[in-house]
This record gives sequence, C-alpha cells and structure tokens, in this order.
Amino acid sequence: MKQRVLAGIPDVLDEQRFAHGGNLRRLAEQAGCRAEEILDFSANVNPLGPPPWLGQVVGQALQSVDAYPDPDSHDLLMAAAEAYKVWPTQVLAGNGASELLFAIASLGGFGQAVIPSPTYVDYARACKAHRLKVLEVPLGDDRTVNFPAMGRLLTTPSLVFLCNPNNPTGALFSPADLREVAAMFPRSRFVVDESFAEFLPEGADRLVRDRPSNVVTVISMTKFFAIPGIRLGLAFADPEVILRLKQAMPAWSVNTLAQKVGARCLRDTAYAARTREQTALLRESLASGLRHVPGIRVCPGSANYLLCRVERVGQDAAPLRDRLLMEHRIAIRLCGNYEGLDNNWFRVAVRSGEDNERLIRAMEAVSGTGRGPVVRRTKRTPALMLQGTSSNAGKSVLAAAFCRIFLQDGYNVAPFKAQNMSLNSFVTDEGCEMGRAQVTQAMACRQRPDVRMNPVLLKPGSDTGSQVIVMGRPVGNMSVGEYVRYKPRAWEAVKAAYDSLANEHDIMVIEGAGSPAEVNLKHHDIVNMAMARHAAARVLLAGDIDRGGVFASMVGTMHLLTPAERDMVEGFLINRFRGDETLLEPAFGQMFEHTGRPVLGTVPYIHSLGLPEEDSVSFKEGFRPEARKLPPGQCVDIAVIDLPRISNFNDIDPLHAEPDVRVRVVSDAHQLGTPDAVIIPGSKSTVPDMKALRGAGMAAALRSLAAEGGRTRIIGICGGFQMLGEVVDDPYGLESETTRMDGFGLLPVQTTLVPEKTLTRTWGTHSRSSLPVHGYEIHHGLTKPLADSLRVALRDNAGQPLGFSRADGRVWGTYLHGLFDADEFRRWFIDQLRTDKGLPPLGAVQVRFDLEDALDHLAGVVREAVCMEKIYKALGFSGCCTQASLFRVAGG
Repeated sequence: MKQRVLAGIPDVLDEQRFAHGGNLRRLAEQAGCRAEEILDFSANVNPLGPPPWLGQVVGQALQSVDAYPDPDSHDLLMAAAEAYKVWPTQVLAGNGASELLFAIASLGGFGQAVIPSPTYVDYARACKAHRLKVLEVPLGDDRTVNFPAMGRLLTTPSLVFLCNPNNPTGALFSPADLREVAAMFPRSRFVVDESFAEFLPEGADRLVRDRPSNVVTVISMTKFFAIPGIRLGLAFADPEVILRLKQAMPAWSVNTLAQKVGARCLRDTAYAARTREQTALLRESLASGLRHVPGIRVCPGSANYLLCRVERVGQDAAPLRDRLLMEHRIAIRLCGNYEGLDNNWFRVAVRSGEDNERLIRAMEAVSGTGRGPVVRRTKRTPALMLQGTSSNAGKSVLAAAFCRIFLQDGYNVAPFKAQNMSLNSFVTDEGCEMGRAQVTQAMACRQRPDVRMNPVLLKPGSDTGSQVIVMGRPVGNMSVGEYVRYKPRAWEAVKAAYDSLANEHDIMVIEGAGSPAEVNLKHHDIVNMAMARHAAARVLLAGDIDRGGVFASMVGTMHLLTPAERDMVEGFLINRFRGDETLLEPAFGQMFEHTGRPVLGTVPYIHSLGLPEEDSVSFKEGFRPEARKLPPGQCVDIAVIDLPRISNFNDIDPLHAEPDVRVRVVSDAHQLGTPDAVIIPGSKSTVPDMKALRGAGMAAALRSLAAEGGRTRIIGICGGFQMLGEVVDDPYGLESETTRMDGFGLLPVQTTLVPEKTLTRTWGTHSRSSLPVHGYEIHHGLTKPLADSLRVALRDNAGQPLGFSRADGRVWGTYLHGLFDADEFRRWFIDQLRTDKGLPPLGAVQVRFDLEDALDHLAGVVREAVCMEKIYKALGFSGCCTQASLFRVAGG
C-alpha cells in the first residue's frame, strides 16, 4: 500500500484499513520522544483513570498466578449477572470486546454482514477474517442508524453490527427502534456494541437486559474502567448463543488478573456514578473549548470522545495531527480509515480538565489563535463593588449608573459580575452567552458586551439544578452539590477573566450577588467578598428601603461579616426611597454608631426607568413602568404567557414602551380573554413548561383562539416556538424523562432537543413585511416543517429559515430573540394588530428603542443622590470633587 508523507510524518492511520488509536510506541517513534511524553487523545478511556483500589486487587491476584485461571470465570460472571440483572447463563467473558466480536462473526449461518458506517473498524475486520460478505451502509443524515433504509437488506438473513453510542460519532440510536426491527427480521442476528454505553446517564435504555432473542450485546470493561492493559469484555445473549460462543473461544481466555479486577469493577457503583457525572462535565467543557478554535466543527456526543471536523477550505486534519504530535506531544485520532469519513475528520478522547485545556491551547496555537499564558493583572485597577443586603436590592441598576457616571467623567470603565444566576441571557458577537444585566452595564460603559464581564452564568432548570456556563459556553447541568464541587475550577476562570479585563480599563464596576452574609454559602463564595478581596475593591452595601427593614438588614449584614470583610465596606446606599429624605437622618447616625460606616447616598425611586429587568420577579408580578399611553380604546391588547421557567423575557420590553400597546402578563387561562396577540416567550425548560401550561388549560385556550376565523395572532419565541409545534422530542433526556411529548398542535413542525447549543448573533428579514430584524439565537432545539402548507416566517441573511408561519400568518414562531428591538418591524407588527382591530395604523415609528437616554437619566439621578467626592476618594483619585470638574465627555 502506498505510504503518504505529511510534514515528515508517515500517514500511519491511512496505511491500513483497520488501524486503531493508542499505539504509543509508534507515536513516540514518529515524534522522536519517549512514549510517556505523549498525551494520548487517540484512545478513549475513562478520564478519571483506573479505580483507586486497582493496585491492591492486582497484588492480591498475583498470589494466584501459579494456578490456571477459572475457565468459567465464575465470580466475574456472578458479578455481571448481579450488576445487569441477568442470569449467569446469559453472559460470557472474553479477552476484551474484540475477542467476543470475532467469536460472534465465526458462528456462521448468515450470508452477509450489514454494518451501518462510519463505525468501529473491527466489525468489518472480524467478518472478513471469517469470509463473510460485508455491506457497509451509510448512517442517516443525523449520523444515527437509518433503520428503514437498512430494512430492504435484511430480507437476506444477515449479521448486523451496531454501536451505541457509535464510535466515532458518539451518536445514539433508539433501543426501542432496534427491538422493533429485530422482531420484524427474526432470521437476522443483531450485534449491539455497548462498549461506551456505561458513560450514559444511569437508567438509560440499554440492550444488555431487555434484549430480543436475536440480539447479542457486547460491552468493553476496559474503556469505562480505564484498564485497557487488562483485556476484558462481556457478551450478553440467550443461553444457547452463549454456549456456542464459549465453544468457539479458547480455554482460559480470561486470565486471573482480569477476572479479579473485573468482578471488583462491577461491584464499585460509587466509581461508576462518579465517572458518569464527571465525564459529562469534562466532555461539555472540552467541546466548548474546541468550538472556540477557528475552523473546527465539534459534533455533539454522548460518550467519552468527540468527533470533530476541519472545515477550512483545501485543508484536512492530517497537518493538524502532525503538528500537534511534533510540536506539542499530543496524539489525536485521524478518522480517514472509517468508512464514510475522510481525513477532514478526527476524534479526540475526553481526558482530565488539565489535559483537555492543554489540547485546546495546543490547537489554538496550531491554528494561530493561541491565548498564550493566563493573563494576570499588571496593575491595580481601581474597583468599585456593589453588594446588597438581599437579591433584587437594585445592585444591577446601581452598577449601571456608576458605569455611566464614570464614563461621563472621562474614564475607560468596564462592568464585571463573577457569577450570575439568571434565565435572562444574551449572545455576544463571538457566540458566547452572558447575563443580560452585564450587557446593560456594558452599554452604560459604551463597551461591546464581552463574556469576560460575566464569566460564570447559572441558568436554573429546576429547584435544585442549573446549567453551568463558563466563559460563555455550557460545561454541563449540575445539581447544587455538583456545582459546589466544581466551584474551584469556576473560580480560576473568574480570576483570569477579571484580571484580563482589569488590565484594559481605568476603573472596574463589580456587582455582587444576593447577600455577602449568607453564612451557609460563604465558605465557597466566588461572587461577593472573595471577589472584592481579589479585586482589592471598595464595597458599597445597598439596601432596598421600599421593601422595609433596610437599616436592620444593613446592620445585621455588617455584624455577620468578618473584620477583614468589614474593612472592605466603604459605606451604604439606601435605594428606592419615596418621600422626604430628612426623615431618615436620625437613622443614619445610629447606623454609623453600630457599624462605623456612613450612608453615602439615598437614591430615590425612579419611575419609568426604561432599563431591562435583571430577573423575572417584576415580570411575574405584572409590574413594568409604562410609557404614556393612548386611551384604552386606541390601544392593542397583547397577552404574554407567564411560564414557570421563563427566560429572555426582555424580548417584550420594546412593546411596553409603545404608546398604543398594553401588555398583560397572563398566568391563568381564565385571564386570557380575547387579546389582539398572544406571545409565548422563551423557556429554559420547554418540556416541563409545556406540561404546566397544558395542565392549567392554557393549551386548550390557545387552540380556541387560533381556530379558523379568529383574529388573535399567536407568536412563539424560542421555547414558545417549540411549544406551538406538533411534537417535541427529547431523546437525550435534556429536559425530561419523557422522550417525546405532544406540542400544542398550532404549527405543523417537529422539534428535537439536541445536546449542542446554538449560540449566535443573527441578522435577517421578516418574510411578510420584508423588514430587517436582528437579535440572537440561544437554544438546544432543531425544528423542521411537517407540511408543505407551512411558510417561512423569517430568514437569516444567508437565506436559512429562522422560523415558520401558518399560511394565514396568524400563528408563527421563531428562534430569534430580540426581534421586537427593530423599530420599523415592531411598528409594522403593531399596526397589523391595529388593522385587525379596526383601528387605523399609525404608520410612523412612535418610539425608538434605545437605552442611551434611560442610562443618562439614571446616571443623573444617582449622581445627584450619591456623594461622588467620597466615592472617588475611596478609589484613590485625588482632586475629583465636583461634577463640574469631572463631567468631561463632549456634550456633558
């Protein structure tokens, strides 16, 4: 076979059809180094490494090496039977999964082997070794098994090899679908390789136990337990098939060490649970990092590896592989010898966090986009930090005010919040996700939103768990306990992001979260006093007097802080005060006596602020400052459906500002009435929220409004769009244990929830109006039409659909958040509702949705209320005493 040479390295992976990864001796020869210097991402083993007890068990087993191993592997098979709830006669051990696969191919009785590809190369190798004709059929468009297309081949009794999760794609097929196909073709035998299925969540549907009689399931214990040097695999089948396999294999196939280690592995449920949890987090973190490398596409996967593709025109992955090996001593698996793939594709294993970061840095260096070493601060940047006595004390708004004040005074300022818990997120131009509050603060600074401003974002999906997003990319869904264990890594990202950002600015304005005195949380704090200490920030403690009890909460907070933490507090801000400020003066003196800190300002309640809310509290309470409105009879009525897990509710903000729009937040079907339009907003958890709406009768009420002849228009945004469809599939269990749920049936579309999250800024056009729209996409769903009558509601600038509409245009949905920010489109939409209602359209844009005036107004109110002289002095600026001397921006 002809040898191809790239960058001085023989293209070993193309030398032979059935080559594997993990050949460290050969890799070391190519790189000119020792084997132990190679960081091997070409072989897929547990990133946690072997179980901690391995050496002890091996040592004990060595005492028995002077005797033959048990030919029946009795203890191992009993452990397997117990672990997988099968009879011992239904399981067989082998010297690795490969030996079992070859034995299965040797049994005969079939005229051909059918192998959906690309997949593990040894299936074809085993069949060819036993002179069995091989038909390699392509996987479906979604890289899963296309069972209907394969059915015509199975009229001939066949030996069918399937891998679940598939190697190298990491994709899953439905075991239920296979059970149905196996019943349809009883004369064929289906071999299901579940070597990587142990990495799936506990309770995932498997074919080890619930298995038709013509299915043989094989697992590899070496992958999951990180013991590839101790060859061990298991086969599960009906007893007569197991007996035939045993007769086809040599005696003493499984040695004593493998038997002892295997039995202990199968009984170590704690190690298995920890592996599943940690591997999922490491996989998402690695995928997130690799997606930042230009020209690299990362496919979603369910196992301990990722399939990637080089998408630069005229290049494949061979030069990348060669440079990684020669320059960085890192090995990846080129996939050109997989049927259906070429050398544009490569596979990387999931390894430890440190190893994964090294791979990401190396790939960035090879692609010319390397970040270099972690940035540390080279200067002490003055920092002002807003902390609060509670959540919703107004910290975000006050931080935005100080950002704009410092900007007006001529400083290069940036906002920062280490950790934000919010479902209200935003996508940056780089496709990274961050909290909307920091976006507003960035606008106050006239800075582009930068994910470094909010390095950790938590998006609650339930009362006890959240999606964790680090530096703009999801790293996994974690329970509270899991996130607490993950926090040290998150803290490193926080510090690096802050140091990098602080190096570039004159002043930093930092926002805390909740209260700094939550004694149950302080030991793993990364957002309040720990952040203030790292930034050497001066802290202002804010309290919401509108809620009551503000003085007691401030004094109590100070008493719960340590002496070192109290030293960082410069003073207090009373927020949202209504009335005569002189009435507070007696309390100020007592506050100083108790705490030794002054009140530095009393900020009045600001009506009609016009800034986005940080969280959904005000939204759900139905409160939103309204602009001056036309008489009720001249306004359109828009009902916005309240969702238990509502997200990105700021999509509605521009409608509040319109003089001829009244927005109602509706949580009960009886409140719905007959509005001119209904908007179903975004949701963090579409499937549970859809169930909740159906249970509350909202789905039936919406179907009644959407009936033919009705004038109400129904619009779904993101999760709301998915709910409008016929079906929402959740095959990976991202939001529910229910793999399929009926939608509201208002649009003939079907949505499939996938692990890979779409995060992108988007520009496009609304089809009916031909007006431009813009915003961002942030979703896990892929939605496809089910009927020819469906119309495209919006298209992006590349011509791809952003949403679909019913033929009459009265029901439509889109994935585009922020589409109502476009002034001309928003006015067109409202005028359509006015026409439906019999009102004349206003035509001209009534309101320009721009936060500049609101931010300047906010800054003016806060500047008047707060002693800025003391603020500047605390930050180390001398001579900054009056507004006149500071307000240096043109026009100020």
